[in-house]
Amino acid sequence: GKDLETEQFSAALRDEQFEVLKKAQAKVLNLTNWHEFMKTLVRAGFRSRSMITSESTVLYSYVLYLLGRYDFGVDSHALRSIVARWFFMSSLTGRYTDSPESQMESDLARFRGAGTADDFVSVLDGIARDALTEDFWAISLPNALETSSARSPYLFAYYAALNLLDARVLFSEMRVAELLDPAISPRKSAIERHHLFPKGYLKTIGITDIRDTNQIANYALVQWDDNVHISDSAPSDYYPKYEQRLARDAAAWDLTLKHHALPDGWHCKEYRQFLDERRKLLAEVIRAGYETL
Repeated sequence: GKDLETEQFSAALRDEQFEVLKKAQAKVLNLTNWHEFMKTLVRAGFRSRSMITSESTVLYSYVLYLLGRYDFGVDSHALRSIVARWFFMSSLTGRYTDSPESQMESDLARFRGAGTADDFVSVLDGIARDALTEDFWAISLPNALETSSARSPYLFAYYAALNLLDARVLFSEMRVAELLDPAISPRKSAIERHHLFPKGYLKTIGITDIRDTNQIANYALVQWDDNVHISDSAPSDYYPKYEQRLARDAAAWDLTLKHHALPDGWHCKEYRQFLDERRKLLAEVIRAGYETL
C-alpha cells in the first residue's frame, strides 16, 4: 500500500486499496452490469459480435459505462445513449487501436473536476465533438473509406448506421436489422455483401486487382438469392430491372437509394468515378446514423 504523494508504504493503506479493488471487481464481473452494457452496443447499431473490430473499444467503453453508473449516477436511459454514442465514435475513429492504455488514461483525465451526471455526459460529448469534426465527415472519412479491408471499422460503422436508420436491404423489403440479427443463423447467410460492379464484369473492362474490385464503396447488402441472380451482370443490365419493380413506391425506393449511398445514375458511371462519389455518400449515411443516437 504505497501512498503516491508521500511514497510511504502502509499496511492499512494496502488493506484499504484491496477493499476498493474487491468492490470494483464485483461491479465489473456483475452479469447484470455486463448485459445492460451489451444493450448499449445494440443501441449503437452493433447487433452482433461479427461487427466488432476492436475488443479494446468494448472493454474501455464498459469501463466508462461503470464509471457513469456508479461514480456519476447517470440515469440508465441517458447512460445507454451517451455510451452508445461513445462506442460508435470510438469504433469509427479507431480511438483505442494504437496505444489504447495511454488513450484511456488521457480520456479518464478529462473527468478531473467532474462530479455530476451532467458533467459525465458533457465530458464524453465534448471529446466526441472534438473527434468528429466537419473535416472528419467531409474529408477524412471519405478518404478512409478508400480501402478493400474486409474487417474495416468504417464498413461496420456503415452497417451500424443502416441498423440505426432502419434501412431496407437493397432490392428487398426486408430490413437490414432483421437480417443482421444474430438470432437468425441459417446455414446459408440471409444477407450477403454484393459487388455492385461484379468482379466478373470488372474483369471484362480490365479491372482485376482485388484492391480495386473489393473496395468498400463497391459493396452493398443484398439477400443471398439476389446476389446469386445478379452474378456477373453489368450494373447497367441488372439494375434497371430491379428499379422498375421497386420504384413503384417512389418514396420508399428513394429512401433505400439514399441509405445505400447510390449516386444518381450510378449504374452507368465509370467505375472509379462511381467509387469516389459513393464514398462521400457513405460518409453522409454513417453521419446520419450516428446523429440518431
